[in-house]
Amino acid sequence: MRTTVVWFRRDLRLADNPALVTAVRGATRVVPLFVADGAVLSACAGQPRAAWTIACAAALDAALGGRLVVRRGDPVVEVVGLARDVGATEVHVADDPSPWGARRDAAVEAALVADGRALVGTGSPYAVPPGTLLTGDGRPYRVFTPFSRAWRAQGWASPTPAPVGVPWAEGVASDGLPGLGSPVPLPPPGEEAALARLDAFLDDGVAGYDERRNLPGVEGTSRLSPYLKTGCLHPRQILHRLRDRPGDRVFESELCWREFYADVLARRPDSAWAPLQAGPGAIQVDTGAAAAEHFEAWAEGRTGYPLVDAGMRQLHAEGWMHNRVRMVAASFLVKDLHLAWQWGARHFLAWLLDADLASNNHGWQWVAGTGTDAAPYHRVFNPVTQSKRFDPDGTYLRRYLPELGGLADAELHEPWARRGGPPLGYPPPIVDHAEERVEALRRYEEVRGRGGRR
Repeated sequence: MRTTVVWFRRDLRLADNPALVTAVRGATRVVPLFVADGAVLSACAGQPRAAWTIACAAALDAALGGRLVVRRGDPVVEVVGLARDVGATEVHVADDPSPWGARRDAAVEAALVADGRALVGTGSPYAVPPGTLLTGDGRPYRVFTPFSRAWRAQGWASPTPAPVGVPWAEGVASDGLPGLGSPVPLPPPGEEAALARLDAFLDDGVAGYDERRNLPGVEGTSRLSPYLKTGCLHPRQILHRLRDRPGDRVFESELCWREFYADVLARRPDSAWAPLQAGPGAIQVDTGAAAAEHFEAWAEGRTGYPLVDAGMRQLHAEGWMHNRVRMVAASFLVKDLHLAWQWGARHFLAWLLDADLASNNHGWQWVAGTGTDAAPYHRVFNPVTQSKRFDPDGTYLRRYLPELGGLADAELHEPWARRGGPPLGYPPPIVDHAEERVEALRRYEEVRGRGGRR
């Protein structure tokens, strides 16, 4: 009898799962494990994301015929204890390159080795595992375009089907999945739903993705990011389906951005919360009671700028925000309100179903000018211009701002400019964008003038 454990984490699926394939090879009994630990369930993980993760784990359990073994508690204790209970000498996982995941796995591996067992890592949540690609002189990539060329040149294996005839263990005691409520409605969870969503996007959405992805009023994005977050879908499965679609390089590039940011974070774990670039990172930010009030207005969608407010209300209603609007809302927080990007990053992590530390926080750094972009600080998104360009008829604004529903299209984007001001129930702008843009650039020039020194 050879028993193995396959520990599902960021790979809540059966198809194209190298860790599962390795666990099955030569085994006479395979124990599928999910650990509902504090990082999954805690408030800091974000209640929508925690509920989404549990829902996807429940879908995996259903696909396994109710055989998923759940343990609640510290993975160091629970993984080792289960392996000992079932007599497994190997616990199989997909590598988790996130800073927290790497620390967790190091601790679990040390405990397993001390108990005479092994942690076997196979595969990654990414098509090209972070840490793989280096420049010609052996350094990590810090700019996206050359990384993307190397990423495409590296390539990836074709996805594999789910293994058949797996000798799943029967009768192993399970703590059961916790029941978590969600403050936002969840999409259909699980691997089957992820593949159905991919089919729908490839059939109806990807052809016009380059243009439609910027229009928040239409369903122009893939909505695949929550499934990628929990590993109900692997990027290889998407890339394989895009292989014969040469016109879809834009969507492929979006997947590459996700992998680029994961690579940056794996090599610079400190960049989760500290600026990659010290110069812009030294820009003065506002603090104190007024700053806190501005942040609260931003978070609640009460800035008086319709596109920003609609985005924040979408976030709280759906656990998701259109990517174009994410950039506008982030720019407003950092460059109109002069608040630390970390404040916004934490708020997004608390609400987004697809919240991924690498993509989220490095996206915020890109907006704040402290990240991988060569010269981003002068890019200050004008929320009115963006609104008029990408939601000209106000479809998106009306969906999330019912107070503005009675306004004409021309009035929607600047309701304070209409005769009588904004309609009852909608606030005037909390700041003047033109003035705050000048102030943001002044602060940048001040830092640049002293060489970026703190």
